[in-house]
Amino acid sequence: MSIQKTILQDLKTLKKLTKFPITKTKNKTPYRKLTNILTSITPTTTTSILPSLTSNTIKSILTNPNIKTKKCLSLFNTISQNQSLIPFKLEIDHFVTLICRSIKSRKFEDAEKIATLLLIDGKFRYPFEEIVCFLRNECFYRRFVPKMMNLIMKVYADNGMFSEGFEVFEYMRKNGVEIDEKSCTVFLVEVVRSEELGLGLVFYDKMVECGIDVSVYSLTVVVDGLCKNGEVKRGMELVEEGVVKGVRPNVITFNTLIDVCCKRWKFDELEEILALMEKEGVELDLKSYKFLIDGFLSSGKVEDAERLVMEMCDKEVTVEIYMWNLIIVKYCKLGRMESAFEVFDKMIERNVVPNAETFRILVSGICGIGEMEAAKELADKLQRKDIELGHDVFDDLIDGCCKKGNFNDAVELLSTMEKKGLFGDVRLYNMVITGLCELDRVEEATRLLSFVVKCGANPDYFIKFINDSK
Repeated sequence: MSIQKTILQDLKTLKKLTKFPITKTKNKTPYRKLTNILTSITPTTTTSILPSLTSNTIKSILTNPNIKTKKCLSLFNTISQNQSLIPFKLEIDHFVTLICRSIKSRKFEDAEKIATLLLIDGKFRYPFEEIVCFLRNECFYRRFVPKMMNLIMKVYADNGMFSEGFEVFEYMRKNGVEIDEKSCTVFLVEVVRSEELGLGLVFYDKMVECGIDVSVYSLTVVVDGLCKNGEVKRGMELVEEGVVKGVRPNVITFNTLIDVCCKRWKFDELEEILALMEKEGVELDLKSYKFLIDGFLSSGKVEDAERLVMEMCDKEVTVEIYMWNLIIVKYCKLGRMESAFEVFDKMIERNVVPNAETFRILVSGICGIGEMEAAKELADKLQRKDIELGHDVFDDLIDGCCKKGNFNDAVELLSTMEKKGLFGDVRLYNMVITGLCELDRVEEATRLLSFVVKCGANPDYFIKFINDSK
């Protein structure tokens, strides 16, 4: 039976079912009317109309250039959602025809959705060879073969079917089908994200070998995967190989390596990376400096971190105040207050305005070396300038006073905290109450205990000391 007769037969059936007035005019009119009926059917008429269709009718509609792609997509969705009602199975040519139409209309998202419908339970409805065979035979669609292949590779990647995706890539490579670098990058990202690093490396090498204009993003994706796997050396080698093959790394690529080296304290490898970076003429950016400074500080290389901060200033790279504070606090923790104040002076020289945290760090640092008079003096100056001290700074001051046996100052500091609505560490109250009891200052100890209880602390621990002192 010819396609024309098939259509007329379908129209007669539809006429009986829907009482739709159909006129036999040009070939394209019945197709359009049939499509309109099929795309506007309601649930009540679905069971009556869909069984009347044939595979040839659907293909005729999908290939008809006079019917808009949007209508074809709507029809296809109706059929695919009600496959149990149609007397035939959707064939490969239905899918591929509509995918090619969608690509031609630049409806790439729709093309991808249809390609995804080719999957059933994680497997393609048709072997890849059948898809290839259909594309070879359909001369009209040959110019869509590269886009179709790249699309299928993306669908495989999205569904974690990496071996199948690699098979598509190999077919394209061996048969001279144009390969889209963007599609390869999407595939590569999914492979590496799924921790299939070995396959990712092989795929990347194939990309480079077959002459694709590999982007630095693809290189960085693989380098990042290697770094996360602890293979920093291999990541650096890949960057060097990329330079030879024309894939030039950028600062993001290098930052990936710098970050992992700093976190793992691999400073020998770090020196090589920085040397290669300089050789390639890639400048450190703000992220590079942050990674380096964090790495140096965490490993105790404070001088190196300070040197980098000064380098940033010289290069007019913005140095945020917290970075200065990180250097100062590290010197304070090491008891190197002279170095901490030198950094503070350099801040002032460069017109950097210290914040409240800077001063709090310095007060705590002075407490740490036991210079309580100097710490108190600085704290008093700050408070007179309306720079608020947090409870952590008061804790350090009180702790230092207690260790020096200066309980008068400790009590005074606790009183100042109370006025500011702050509650210090319970351990410190214990130290002060104990010290007062030992000095027979039970009344003061009792007052402090009342405050501690009011703040929700368990009094039993403190009462012991007060009772023992009476």
